[in-house]
Amino acid sequence: MASTQSSSFRAAPIQSVQELIKEPIPAVPQPFILDDPQPPILSASTPLPLLPTIDMKHLIMSETAGSELEKLHSTCKEWGFFPLVNHGVRSSLVEKLKSEIEEFYKLPLEERMKYKMMPR
Repeated sequence: MASTQSSSFRAAPIQSVQELIKEPIPAVPQPFILDDPQPPILSASTPLPLLPTIDMKHLIMSETAGSELEKLHSTCKEWGFFPLVNHGVRSSLVEKLKSEIEEFYKLPLEERMKYKMMPR
């Protein structure tokens, strides 16, 4: 199956943000800038959109599963990520995961690249 890529997608390797911040840079590097034909218009009086939260309990309850699935679907399409609540994972495990992630990103780039995911 052929993949379609927008004209703003750059296939060349991009230096990681963690590497970029090691030294001051005067502007946002071009590979991180997406061409948006209609950028959002924000003002002090316009509230920012809120990231929807997905509730696992609502997903497994038959009375609310349909509406929560619709919310999950639209959130994935519009945002690409979401906070999940009532998932049953102990907070101590979530904190340990956050700590492990922080430690991973403190590793040198060469070491992190050993775990790079290959494109499908």
